[in-house]
Amino acid sequence: MKTGVFGGTFNPVHKGHIMLAEYCMDSVGLDRIIMIPTAVPPHKISKNLASENDRLNMCVLACKGKKNFSVSDIEIKRQGKSYTYETVTQLKEIYPDDHLYTIMGADMFLTLDRWKNPKIIFEKSSIITIPRDDENKSELEKFYKNVLKPMGADAVILPNPVISVSSTFIRDNLDEFDLISGMLDKSVYDYIIKNNLYRK
Repeated sequence: MKTGVFGGTFNPVHKGHIMLAEYCMDSVGLDRIIMIPTAVPPHKISKNLASENDRLNMCVLACKGKKNFSVSDIEIKRQGKSYTYETVTQLKEIYPDDHLYTIMGADMFLTLDRWKNPKIIFEKSSIITIPRDDENKSELEKFYKNVLKPMGADAVILPNPVISVSSTFIRDNLDEFDLISGMLDKSVYDYIIKNNLYRK
């Protein structure tokens, strides 16, 4: 079974995340997607970060009714910084017969050689990344060929970018639902309002 591993802060999860996962699923022939909210993101300090539980709940709402999508709390349960090498190692123990595919954006892909224990990530999973535009696609291909492949990585660079949605823009415009309605699932929006998230 081909399993897509899609980790992120998801603060909040939005339609751009789901579209990206669906694009990976269709393009690579993945059998399922596991969305994994981070406990503590190791690469960035997020301002206005909703609680782990709230981000997990929002992911569950966003995936409701999506065939072959599930949400995992393994990084939240593990606590501390969420390192991908630990996550794929744990998932490989749970799903030993699965071929894991770690899904990430272009910016993350271009720093992958500097992640903690990248060779373990490459041993346990393939990588899927999505370019921002045509110029970025050739940058990704060059980086893969010259840096990651010699390190043992197996990567799929998808041909087309997906629509870009900003979680920051959503957080800053919660009072204007008409402005963000195309970006955010209504059930996630209702959850944010009901639980008074992202209020300064």
